[in-house]
Amino acid sequence: MQHIGDLSEILETTEPTKVASGFIFTEGPLWHPDDFWYFVDIRQNKLLRLVIGSDPELVRETKGGNGNTFDLEGRLINCEGLARRVTQTNQDGSVETIASSFQGGRLARPNDAICHSNGDIYFTDPDQRVAFHEREIPGRDGIDGKWIGSGVYRLSADGELSLVVQCEYPNGLAFSPDEKRLYVANTRTCKFIHAIDLDGDGNMIRRSIFADMNEGDEPGIPDGLKVDSLGRVYCTGPGGIWVFEPDGSRIGVIRWPEQAVNFAFGGANQQTLLCCAHTGVYTLRVKTPGNPHPWYKLYPGN
Repeated sequence: MQHIGDLSEILETTEPTKVASGFIFTEGPLWHPDDFWYFVDIRQNKLLRLVIGSDPELVRETKGGNGNTFDLEGRLINCEGLARRVTQTNQDGSVETIASSFQGGRLARPNDAICHSNGDIYFTDPDQRVAFHEREIPGRDGIDGKWIGSGVYRLSADGELSLVVQCEYPNGLAFSPDEKRLYVANTRTCKFIHAIDLDGDGNMIRRSIFADMNEGDEPGIPDGLKVDSLGRVYCTGPGGIWVFEPDGSRIGVIRWPEQAVNFAFGGANQQTLLCCAHTGVYTLRVKTPGNPHPWYKLYPGN
């Protein structure tokens, strides 16, 4: 498979391996330290568990389940877009809602979530796929006078929900290794990666455009977003997964047999890149470990 750019410092293997197939639209990959993966088939409302080499198993039905992360206790956090909520799966398997409204209105369509090392959960909530009359969170004049009700939210460890930044269509999220910068994939009209510099309390200091991805006519949009341990930024886009240096210069594009939708680093050394690509799930090996989830460092045996 011909990749774009010089990816010799990125890829250990160059041919993707298909590890699962037969889905409609896969999303939300997340590695567990017991060496299995979570992911979802959005169109079938299924949360799945995958041990590489075995068939995926159904964990539970969701309502538009999408992005996944863990909290610092290892509880699975899932964005359920159709239910307009973010849920938490407890250790006994029970599911509870941890975020569903802001300023008196229901969330629109929670999409992706990440966990800060202090336990705060950040998630995106784009509203463009919700009918205008069903959008309940008050918007205000934003960029170029547009009415913006979409945003990135922070759910603090003590349960307080606050708006971090407004964005046209916020999708994937990732922190820089030092957590001083939040990257946000903007999916629709302006296909950018935003860089949000944060203060010590998680509030925005400034925002900038980290990368412009309005290029090419191949399938793919800014969606899944991750950072490796050297601070390089990976984001799905036209043609595959785009890889950037920390300064925003593009290194190249990792291609897949299908359109890359989302991906995650995993494996004991965080050097397996698992990609959800519409109907199939694929893996490659990378040379630089991904930036690990903060819970992994707390997991017994690590």
